Amino acid sequence: MNAEQDLASYRTLAIEGCDGAGKSTLARRLATQHGFTLVHCPPTPDHLELTHHYRTLLDRPGRLILDRCFLSELVYGPLFRGRSRLTWQQILVLAAHVTQRDGLFVHITATPPTIRARLMARDGHAPSTAQITALTCGYHRTFAMLAAYAPVLTIDTTTRPSGPAG
Repeated sequence: MNAEQDLASYRTLAIEGCDGAGKSTLARRLATQHGFTLVHCPPTPDHLELTHHYRTLLDRPGRLILDRCFLSELVYGPLFRGRSRLTWQQILVLAAHVTQRDGLFVHITATPPTIRARLMARDGHAPSTAQITALTCGYHRTFAMLAAYAPVLTIDTTTRPSGPAG
């Protein structure tokens, strides 16, 4: 069985990683080929209560892919706002919700130069390699901690053709 067939065996996928790593490319392909409902979760406004927002998404019926999820708050929040709007306790409650839905956390990663090149090709601009390095390191730390509480699969897209950056 290949990796995408393995992923398709879950009811819920929370796909997360740095912008440009290939999250949306994988999420769209899985949704199209395996009948998942795809929810792209862009950065959330400051006024939104995040725990309730993500619990509501996870309460949807059927097969679900979250293209970006609450984990991004632990990485992007401290780097760009100086703090996360979610605590680890809140993250673990939400992670339990994913797990109860027969879920898997999918960490999509690539090397910082690869991510930067994809973002440049897609958008014509990208954060510095140093900023991307900080983001990828933040995701690696976050997933290493999460793996003690929930199932995690890491996929490195550096050498795989990913299509347009997602």
